[in-house]
Amino acid sequence: MIKLKDHFNNYEYFREASRTASEMSVEIFAVGGYARDLILNRRRVDIDILVVGDGPAFAKKFSEKLGINDINIFSNFGTAHFRYHDLDFEFVGARRESYKKNSRNPFVEPGSFEDDINRRDFTINTLAVSLNKDSFGELIDVFGGLNDIKNKIIRTPLDPMITFDDDPLRILRAFRFAAQLNFDVSESIIEAARSLKERMKIIVTERKTDEFLKIISSVKPSIGLKLMYDTGIMDEVFPEISNLAGVDQRKEHHHKDVFLHTLQVLDNIAEKTDDLWLRFAALVHDIAKPPTKRFIEGIGWTFHGHEDLGARMLKPIFKRMKLPMSKLEYVQKLVRLHLRPIALVDDEVTDSAIRRLVVNADEDLEDLITLCRADITSKNPRKVSKYLNNYEKVMQKVREVKEKDKLRAFQSPVRGEEIMKVCGIPPSKTVGKIKSAIEEAILDGKIRNDYDEAYNYFLKIKDQYLE
Repeated sequence: MIKLKDHFNNYEYFREASRTASEMSVEIFAVGGYARDLILNRRRVDIDILVVGDGPAFAKKFSEKLGINDINIFSNFGTAHFRYHDLDFEFVGARRESYKKNSRNPFVEPGSFEDDINRRDFTINTLAVSLNKDSFGELIDVFGGLNDIKNKIIRTPLDPMITFDDDPLRILRAFRFAAQLNFDVSESIIEAARSLKERMKIIVTERKTDEFLKIISSVKPSIGLKLMYDTGIMDEVFPEISNLAGVDQRKEHHHKDVFLHTLQVLDNIAEKTDDLWLRFAALVHDIAKPPTKRFIEGIGWTFHGHEDLGARMLKPIFKRMKLPMSKLEYVQKLVRLHLRPIALVDDEVTDSAIRRLVVNADEDLEDLITLCRADITSKNPRKVSKYLNNYEKVMQKVREVKEKDKLRAFQSPVRGEEIMKVCGIPPSKTVGKIKSAIEEAILDGKIRNDYDEAYNYFLKIKDQYLE
């Protein structure tokens, strides 16, 4: 384990914080995430300082010592914040909290060091390192958080039924930490989460969504999502994902559990990219399989049209979960197209079919292929190798067609202004229809992506649109 005293001695700002605390006759501690991540050897840029006394007053004095002029003070909450180089310093006065049944917002009053540590969510976040002169760099571990880090387990310092009843968002935080750190959660947390899942209704949507997205952004998202499903919390946050679970069998035909498949796809893609919305697309790519599931005699289970229905399902989901609508079109596109590439493996596939994929996917083609590769969850190495090779064949065809047609900036070689001039018409839908017809002819291979051929084709077809 890292030598804490040496670490804090290495930085002048910690030594300055200690001197400032002595001058002001207050006690200060580095607490929570900073102490935890220091022990875990994780990157840390947020430094949480607990002040037994007036937190904002200490922050103001300390910032002056560091030459910081830009400081945010929140007197009502007893907190303060400033940036120093690439670090975020957060200060809070020690406090005790009490809760009302219908709200997760606590009543706060000044408290002792013990009061503040007792109110924290998980034992791994109760660790504190003294920055005081006589005990500088000493670890204070009231609830065995260090041992829980060694054993890779998430526990609450108090009875989780009390911890989660006070603030049910902590249930999602427990699952998020498990996914981020690849830790287990205690059985008592799981039982409390099951018992108190209805309490999630008092949490505003934005906070639930924020924690959910952090789970998706974690090192191994499946850990947090599986915990959400197993405890019933997923029903309260994202019921469409819960609906993916279950395996049906008819005669000799069965289909795999779509929920477990989806978790594997998400973990696969998490190994390749940190892009949150590409990960989100992986999560929802099969979201419409339950409503499109059919059993056809002689064929087995089918999910015809699940890609199109899935894309249509996303808008109300984005609205309900308060997700950024600016990301909707991107996710819809990947869901709608995720079956398209594998259908283009055949050697007989035409260039026009490849062109359509390139144009429809546009700048997101590489993301689409990344999703398709992640969608391979077979445990048979030969099958995996075959499917990966198939996607490489598709991409090779794409490269060939792109080179041939120079489709990177594809649009009708005959511009709208020229169409209006030749036809003697003003800007209108007709102009757009003629341009689209020219582009379709190029995509279908009727004409080359060449100005002269496109212009002659335009002269040939324009009258049918002008009529």
